[in-house]
Amino acid sequence: MRYFPAFHDLTARPSLVVGGGELAARKLRLLMKAGARPVVVAPKANAEIAALAQRGEITWHQRPFQAGDIAGCGLVIGASGRPAVDEAVADAAQSRGVPVNVVDRPDLSSFITPAIIDRDPVVIGISSGGAAPILARQIRARLETLLPANLGRLARFAGTFRGAAAGDADDHGVAV
Repeated sequence: MRYFPAFHDLTARPSLVVGGGELAARKLRLLMKAGARPVVVAPKANAEIAALAQRGEITWHQRPFQAGDIAGCGLVIGASGRPAVDEAVADAAQSRGVPVNVVDRPDLSSFITPAIIDRDPVVIGISSGGAAPILARQIRARLETLLPANLGRLARFAGTFRGAAAGDADDHGVAV
């Protein structure tokens, strides 16, 4: 296992996306679902990104990337599709110790995004470590058919009993 699986709490944290096309828009949708405060840096943006900025749902700096854009960000995503820009994004983030993902460039990334099954609050990530993303998506599609659509509702209901169940456990989590 090359990558350590983890889920980041990005609630209300700035997360930088460099790029204004469909690749960037896809990552923005995920960040917004996670409650992040996305900041986009791109000279141009597609209609979806422009509309999000106009409604105040994201911040868009309509200009080229600058290394200082990374300051204060919880994570960075390079999604410009331009190798020189994405390499500069990766270099700047890694030199500051900020997690970075460059779309379709695991060699430039300190983390990768898995194929996701979202039954909030149950979230399942499937990864091939970047070696076979199509296979990961196929596995996700198969698992999607096995999981009930209301799994999230069941998890939220079960969560209401979490405190009561924890009160019946000893110091080692063993029910007594």
